[in-house]
Amino acid sequence: MTTDSGGAARRKRLLWLVAVQTVVMAALGLLITRVVAAGGLLAPDDAFVRVLAAHRGPLADRMSGWLSVLADTPAVVGVTLLCVLGLLLLPPARRWSEALFLGGSVAVQSAVFLLVSTLVGRPRPDVPRLDGAPPTSSFPSGHVGASLALYGGLAVLALTRTRGRWRYLAAGILLLVPPAVGLSRMYRGMHHPSDVVAGLLNGTLTLLVIGSVFLAGRRDPGPAAEPGDVPDPVTAELEDVLDPVAAEPGEAPDPVTAEPGDVPGPGAAEPARPTGTAAAAGGRPGGGRAGGGRPGGGRPGGGRAVVVRHPHACPDELAARVRAALLRHGFTDQRWISTAPNRPCGDLAEEHAAGGADLVVACGGDGTVRACAEVVAGSGVPLALVPCGTGNLLARNLGLPPDPEEALEAALDGGYSDIDTGRAWGDGLTPTLFTVMAGAGFDALMIRDASPALKARLGWPAYALAATRHLTEPRVRLTIRLDGGRRIRRRARMAVIGNVGTLQAGLRLLPRARPDSGHLELVLFDPQGPAGWLAAAAHIAGRPLRRTPAATDGPVAGGALEYFTATRIDVRFARPRARELDGETLPDGARLTAAVEPAALRVRLPRPPAATPPPPAFLRTTAPRRAGAATGPPADARAPVPLRAPRTADR
Repeated sequence: MTTDSGGAARRKRLLWLVAVQTVVMAALGLLITRVVAAGGLLAPDDAFVRVLAAHRGPLADRMSGWLSVLADTPAVVGVTLLCVLGLLLLPPARRWSEALFLGGSVAVQSAVFLLVSTLVGRPRPDVPRLDGAPPTSSFPSGHVGASLALYGGLAVLALTRTRGRWRYLAAGILLLVPPAVGLSRMYRGMHHPSDVVAGLLNGTLTLLVIGSVFLAGRRDPGPAAEPGDVPDPVTAELEDVLDPVAAEPGEAPDPVTAEPGDVPGPGAAEPARPTGTAAAAGGRPGGGRAGGGRPGGGRPGGGRAVVVRHPHACPDELAARVRAALLRHGFTDQRWISTAPNRPCGDLAEEHAAGGADLVVACGGDGTVRACAEVVAGSGVPLALVPCGTGNLLARNLGLPPDPEEALEAALDGGYSDIDTGRAWGDGLTPTLFTVMAGAGFDALMIRDASPALKARLGWPAYALAATRHLTEPRVRLTIRLDGGRRIRRRARMAVIGNVGTLQAGLRLLPRARPDSGHLELVLFDPQGPAGWLAAAAHIAGRPLRRTPAATDGPVAGGALEYFTATRIDVRFARPRARELDGETLPDGARLTAAVEPAALRVRLPRPPAATPPPPAFLRTTAPRRAGAATGPPADARAPVPLRAPRTADR
């Protein structure tokens, strides 16, 4: 997407968000002045102003006058201009986004205030006033809204664009100004309490709207980490000794980062090493086998298929269509296996050990796919996906159609590709393969508490409903190690390690995670306060529009998200956290380690359009023939089947 189109999308989003804000404020004003006032419920609103007017004194008069001047139009305009000029002219670099955020917040708040004030037309309180009444009405308070847009905006910039403990003190002082201005305006007889509350709401909505447009997704130009995250060698060794999130007693030492003298604890699980295709690759990204010849000993385009069916996700009608599609493609010998709660892929392991399968078909969600992949990874036997679960994230990221039957038909008409998998382990978790993501914290709680009945009725939105229960989940101290490097200390609400990065509705949580990249991507999710949640949501939701994935690791969205990339990622928490793997909950634990297994899983994928550029050599595969086709390889038998970009048609 070009810069112009990105700017157009930003302007369009700004216009409709401001329009919604204006409608909300006008509706609130009309509700208060027409409905609530008619019922006599505003008596306390007027009484509070009269009490303040009856207790006026010289000192309070002077102090309230100073506060009113601080939020008067000349002062707000002057301070805004000085701050905007400072952001644009002072070194080290021009901060256009920050300048637009601050200036835009003050301007938009004023525009909304003038329009709403005209529509509502509420009279001033019936008490002696210490200031001349401006031509605008009492609702909402323009002074309060302007002071929150300006001084609250400066507080947001102090918290998100600076480092050091002083920023909290500065932000706290700045955030005290708007309520102090509101109290002074009521004291001077200019506004009712409800007007002040409306002014605070108008200023807050303005900061959220303008921040989502100009700040969300903009990288913090300051240092990426607090001092001490990469300490000097002596301090680092001392901190390692005193590290509060060190390994639990009896836990196996990290095979890469273990210090001399570490001894595995009794019963500690060691991570399994890549086998089959991944082992042959020597652990190098892109080392998977090409798809020429007979994968796993099967015949191209036909033979024996083993179908693993989740009985609830794949009803009888869909199962009949899957059976017919396989028959059309020459798979006349079909063995159907049903899953069970304690056997997520049925007896596929026994069937696979007996040999003879040319294709394994997973009919279910990501949990069923993961269990099947655990069995066939490294063997060369291809896996075809029939996405009929709640999330179907692997199918989405591989570009399969959302309709289960269409996805199977497209895959059977396509060819083979070798994709990466990950393997995760930790305390209480034996080494387990995953194809999508492994996470701990907020996302695992969301998955754990999603109602099965709502998942069956609503699908993936059931997870969003469960997420609302954990928005106040506390942050947790953690350390991470990337490829055996030095510990990096952070706090976060959630850590997610991904082999792929796109969620439902095309949301790119992990923008650089691809199943053919040879590495994993980690995101730490740590929004703080409503502004942080909004910035994180706007950054993730806006990425499909920008189509510009992050070029480097580091924090984005004002620090609400931070990204890392490695082939092996070790995350240790200060206390046990909920964990999940490909949408399946795991026992709580204080450690989650994952390593990539390059090109370990062979999958059937649709053939992309002919105009698609050639893929890397390790993805060049053989297209299968349909049963009954003419003998000899078709003209495009050696055509590549690259991984396609994830489908976003369901946004």
